[in-house]
Amino acid sequence: MMRTLIVAAVVMLWAENVSADPSPQLVLQVHQAVVQVHVEDKHGEHGLGSGVVIAPDYVATNCHVLANARGVLAAQGEDNYFPVALKTDWRHDLCLLKFERLPLKPIVLGDTSQLHYEQSVFSIGHSNGSVAPIITFGKVKAIYPLDDSRIIRTSSAFRMGASGSALFNDDGVLVGINTFKSPGRNGYYYALPVEWIKRLMDAPEVALTAATEPPFWDVPETQRPYFMRIVPPLQAEQWDELGQLSTAWSQQEPANAEAWYNLGLAEEHQGKNTEAEAHFHKAMEINPQHAGALYELGLMASRQGNQAEMHRVVAALAGLDGDMAEELKQATGCATQC
Repeated sequence: MMRTLIVAAVVMLWAENVSADPSPQLVLQVHQAVVQVHVEDKHGEHGLGSGVVIAPDYVATNCHVLANARGVLAAQGEDNYFPVALKTDWRHDLCLLKFERLPLKPIVLGDTSQLHYEQSVFSIGHSNGSVAPIITFGKVKAIYPLDDSRIIRTSSAFRMGASGSALFNDDGVLVGINTFKSPGRNGYYYALPVEWIKRLMDAPEVALTAATEPPFWDVPETQRPYFMRIVPPLQAEQWDELGQLSTAWSQQEPANAEAWYNLGLAEEHQGKNTEAEAHFHKAMEINPQHAGALYELGLMASRQGNQAEMHRVVAALAGLDGDMAEELKQATGCATQC
């Protein structure tokens, strides 16, 4: 009976997102690989997370879900499964739970090098501790190189309890593990790359759930990757600090479109329009699908009175993100005058 209720919940959520690309049949198929992870610490306190079956008898989740747990189980509906071993990568916050004769079919592992900006994705996990898996739809908003792979930022929101949940492309292929978000109401949502899961499969098994080091996203601020460090000043509109960080970022990673884009944002708000325009173009040269840089170039063209260029940008942006194209039309008055 519980399985029927879970399936019904997933179908209902899909029906509310009829514009999404994955079919309800595909969603039903991949959601059967998603589990809820229950933990108990030494004080008897309980915690919840999510996980996904990535190989026969193996479930991937976040290590911070399991940290210092004395008891762990994976649940799907009324069925509980108890792990017999553990593999850990604490720096990257990825853990693999090993089971014996786990009767759940694994999903297909993808390749983050095939992802592109504005690509549709969807997540399935147990946000807010929901027993039924919850599906959210979104797009890839940014990709950040890190440790020979790529961190994925998406607009597919998740909440407490969804740590370790699955991020799929529209073919139902696993591309990431949803892990952390930036502070604030308009937070950014980040997923770890599937490549790190593949590497962890070759790691030795361990017996302890005690953390050996903090994850890269929870180290002191100055030790975090630049893509994390720029978020607080960006959200607080502290353009001088954003400019300083983005300058250092672009020097360290000159092939990173996000570094140049954020430098352009800082310069634009500092009145350095010539430099900002050049750096938005630099971001577009590196990544022609960078909708954010294209949007800013459209605004600049409108302010300069270059309506032909602004119209070209609107058309190009519509092919990447229709919502952003409409937003640009509204911001430039094109919606009523064009």
